[in-house]
Amino acid sequence: MRLGERWVILGPNGSGKTTLLGIAGARLWPSGGLVEILGAQLGHVDVRTLRPRIALVSGSVTRQLRADLPARHVVVSGLYAALETWWHSYSEDDWLKADRLLEEAGVAAIAERPFGVISEGERQQVLLARALMGEPDLLLLDEPAAGLDLGARERLVGRLSTLAADPRSPTMVLVTHHCEEIPQKFTHAGLVRQGTFVAAGQLPDVVTSEMVSRCFDLPVSVGCDDGRWWSRAL
Repeated sequence: MRLGERWVILGPNGSGKTTLLGIAGARLWPSGGLVEILGAQLGHVDVRTLRPRIALVSGSVTRQLRADLPARHVVVSGLYAALETWWHSYSEDDWLKADRLLEEAGVAAIAERPFGVISEGERQQVLLARALMGEPDLLLLDEPAAGLDLGARERLVGRLSTLAADPRSPTMVLVTHHCEEIPQKFTHAGLVRQGTFVAAGQLPDVVTSEMVSRCFDLPVSVGCDDGRWWSRAL
């Protein structure tokens, strides 16, 4: 993976996608081989200096956040990857940046609402804004559209497409089960099955009917219309 690339990782349940993100986020250790993240090799770097450069959007983050924390506070706390705002001090510019990120996500109206009562779609937008707050070098997204209705999913995919098109955005890795959740402007793909890459490379070369069928052990047809991918069983 190179600087500025946008990767999607596809694969069935239990194939190792989340484990892969855990290793990429310097939160899990590989059972063998060498792992290099942002130019640093695991085992030869202090992960306390590496982890702040990596942002994660995941259900595990949701479960750690206090439900009555206002959405705006959830976002600004991402500056230090903290779970509470009282752990650190924030400048007026920091709060303005948090407000701007919520506005860009289209959820500025919920800034003062408790994180635990906003909709699931709004929650994912807040988590993404929180991840961007610290201006990471690597952004990892673990099934961010899981459980979202059609409207919330499309709004999230649209937001990710906008980020992917922006050269100032960090390198991105998105894990999903569904071709329909691949944002526009993503460049590369990897197909994972039973802990092994079936294929990896340029997105159009990897997300094909043949390769996806092999990965999911099911005959499927895969296509792309106007930059959006789809799949269906044959």
